[in-house]
Amino acid sequence: MGEFSNFVMSSPAGRTCLFSVGQAGYIIKSAYGQLLAIDLYLSDCVERTEGHMGFKRMLPKILRYDELIFDVVITTHPHLDHFDIDTIPGLMSSSYTRLYCSVNCKKLIQQTQMNYFDDKITYIKPGDRYLEGDFAINFVNCDHGSDAPDAVGVVVEVDGKKIYEAGDTCLRLDRINEIKKFKGLDVLIAPINGKYGNMNERDCIKLSKALRPGLTIPCHYGMFASHGGNSDLFYEEMEKTDLDYLIMTQGERIILK
Repeated sequence: MGEFSNFVMSSPAGRTCLFSVGQAGYIIKSAYGQLLAIDLYLSDCVERTEGHMGFKRMLPKILRYDELIFDVVITTHPHLDHFDIDTIPGLMSSSYTRLYCSVNCKKLIQQTQMNYFDDKITYIKPGDRYLEGDFAINFVNCDHGSDAPDAVGVVVEVDGKKIYEAGDTCLRLDRINEIKKFKGLDVLIAPINGKYGNMNERDCIKLSKALRPGLTIPCHYGMFASHGGNSDLFYEEMEKTDLDYLIMTQGERIILK
């Protein structure tokens, strides 16, 4: 087991922990030790399949697929930095790990010959809600354009806390009431890269102002040269607000109060 996986497993019992794995990847550990993963990108499959320098992995690999056993794995859409074709089959090798993925991920399921996991795979859409152990998982709308029309965001409820991972999306304040119904968001995680149909730094802040979560965490920057995202600009603009925020380093943990 590596340094980061040891860090995850040795986190204090009885506390809810959130870990950044890089790009849009996060791990939530419940107070009772159950693990939920969202959009983990652990390999370099994007560069291999895209075949150019713009998708060279710029952040280190801190976790192997066989180092942690997850209760729940979520992939919000079929882009390979969210559905990692070199990682998902390995993550699913445990007998009890369940995969929740958007509808168009079915093509990647077939491509990676994961059909024999069908009884552990659930294809999801906005409005769906599932209970898995310590987690209540609510899938919500996002807008990642015509290239990923099935993409979703997710609100995870765990230990009395609510964590909203907006998914890859542009800013859609016209849909804000769908998220506001989850009153008292503890954490908002949203992209700031401003490319491929995603919010930029100022869009993320507008969303944060509309939702007023306990904490805003930017994501989707730093992994690929072609993806954009300026944490400096996010920092400068957030400093002008009264919002609490955290720019997480890869491998960082926060303990939710």
